Amino acid sequence: MRFLESLLTYDKDNIPERIMTKIRTTILTNPNFDPERIKFVSTACEGLCRWVFALSEYDKVAKIVAPKKQALALAEADYKEAMTQLNLKRSQLQEVRDRLAGLEKLLAKRRAEYQAMTDEVRECETRLRRARELIGGLGGEYTRWSDTAKELGERYYKLTGDILIGSGIVAYLGVFTTQYRQQQIDKWVQVCTDLEVVCTKDYQLTQILGDPVSIRSWNIFGLPSDLFSIDNAIIVTNSRRWPLMIDPQGQANKWVKNMEKKNNIHVIRLSQIDYMRVLENAIQFGQPVLLENVGEELDTALEPLLMKQTFKSGGTECIKVGDSIIEYSSNFR
Repeated sequence: MRFLESLLTYDKDNIPERIMTKIRTTILTNPNFDPERIKFVSTACEGLCRWVFALSEYDKVAKIVAPKKQALALAEADYKEAMTQLNLKRSQLQEVRDRLAGLEKLLAKRRAEYQAMTDEVRECETRLRRARELIGGLGGEYTRWSDTAKELGERYYKLTGDILIGSGIVAYLGVFTTQYRQQQIDKWVQVCTDLEVVCTKDYQLTQILGDPVSIRSWNIFGLPSDLFSIDNAIIVTNSRRWPLMIDPQGQANKWVKNMEKKNNIHVIRLSQIDYMRVLENAIQFGQPVLLENVGEELDTALEPLLMKQTFKSGGTECIKVGDSIIEYSSNFR
């Protein structure tokens, strides 16, 4: 048993070279030292023969592998050290990357703040430029405003006399020609001057009761641009009663139709059979009406309407037209 144990525990990695040389030169070269031959003599000797052959092969391999094992061990040691250094460098690289990411975030934040401040500076510069332009423009307007204020002050003191004369023109001079109107206006101006009522010497109704925007729209709707026609339009729009327009050329007719077209104006004549029904609907719903071809006499049924003789009925303003009592709309024209 100890012999078998010695074979199992034999130090095969440290066999002296001289022993292996002797075995290879004297024993292994012997042709009779063959396991196939020996097994016919002794099975145990066959095992020992094979064990010797195995040690010889193992020694050959061990001497070849040993340097490689040593090299492998050295390589593994170098690899381990290199991996240690690599992990260290990786950790350092990660720290650098983290710092870089933080710096990039900080840079992005600073850039956003810089852009915001740049935009704010640009906006402030724009405001300053506009403010300078506005101040410059206002400085240029100072003279005009001063003149306008002075003119308004003068018109304020003339306001009473101008409105008094304008009211007289609207109430009394609508039927007269330009020459007669001007003569009467000059007389009224003189009377106001004698009574120490301040008024405009060169009086024009357009300057007192006219609105440039409205006058421009009237011209667009077909009103002639001469002063007499504009004065007539001012009288028509400021009069409390329905105007009777003597219009041989049809200019006033065209102007009224164009001006009230968007309000669905109704054009009627006394010769129409249903003119009264159209008129009643227009009064009730507040729509404009143009009565054409008016003769010297009118239907007596229209007198309350022409005189605007309205009355209250159950809290509602009504008017009597013919035999009908109609709810009167304040938008009716």
